Amino acid sequence: MITLVLGGDVNVQGRAEPSKAFELVNPLLQGADLRFVNLEGPLSGTAGNSGVADIPHEPNWRHSAPEMVEALTAAGIDVVSCANNVTYPPAAALASLAVLDEAGIAHCGAGAGLAAAHAPAVLERAGQKVAFLAYTSLCWPFGQGVQVTAPGVAQALATTSYQPDPRVADVPGRPPLVRTAPVPEDLERLVADVRRAKAANDHVVVSMHWGLPGADLTEYQVTYGRAAIDAGADLVAGHGPHTIQAVEVYRGRAILYSLGNLVFDWPAMRGRHVDGLLAGCIFGDEPRLELIPVRRNADNECEPLTGEEADLVLRYVADVSAQRATAVTVRDGIASVAGLGVGA
Repeated sequence: MITLVLGGDVNVQGRAEPSKAFELVNPLLQGADLRFVNLEGPLSGTAGNSGVADIPHEPNWRHSAPEMVEALTAAGIDVVSCANNVTYPPAAALASLAVLDEAGIAHCGAGAGLAAAHAPAVLERAGQKVAFLAYTSLCWPFGQGVQVTAPGVAQALATTSYQPDPRVADVPGRPPLVRTAPVPEDLERLVADVRRAKAANDHVVVSMHWGLPGADLTEYQVTYGRAAIDAGADLVAGHGPHTIQAVEVYRGRAILYSLGNLVFDWPAMRGRHVDGLLAGCIFGDEPRLELIPVRRNADNECEPLTGEEADLVLRYVADVSAQRATAVTVRDGIASVAGLGVGA
């Protein structure tokens, strides 16, 4: 048996005491064998003081200072995904990976070339090996995706098309249906990565940075998530929309479509998208998955929710998950996901 705690998007910047960033949620992290989050923002330092934007196409964005890594080490974060839309440009990605290496934090989803970005981060606990793979569907199309011998992030891109509403002939102006699908070569590579990782390790966790804000899932999320499970993944952990989305149990394994935000200091996110989930997972003969809601308070500190506030968030999770034919029960501020291991 091995236990994991997984969180969503994490951005730590501008803190005088970064070691206290996770202070209020630390009790929920410390009992696990492994702790994972998506590192949304490279620890590369910012060029903003010189008047140069860290990301030219996102001029309000600022990268985090290298010393902010203390937030991760103090919280005992074992492994992070670096595959997301703000791990850019490649030089910032490489600088951040060096900071993580120096701190002893495993990482996946970015690297100096294709093999490195698509290689799993493998951690061993209790005699079992857990492989973490990470991909982003949210990606700047020019110079961010990893190449065979050029640095970048592992991509799982999608195409978008627009289908006329069936009633547009008699009701002009009805909005089109938005259809999305994985880019075939990205899907094939992800499936091959998962199969390879599963053959060499006991468990595989796939991290996906994808989706749109709100409850609605895009078609490509479902296709990628289920393909990862079909290829042998034990869990898919999604993030990127900055909002909580459904859980789906598919073939006895969970797809967490979006865990929302955890610690998030980017000033433009202050007071927005404040809710998130921590997912506690047990791999073993009797797999379990529990969800605990968290919220950034008025001081932008992330803390667990309790009482009726917790139940309200979790009942929302139960409602949207029911649309994915997945049962989630809520009791005393914790949600339990049913159906794990069935038909796996």
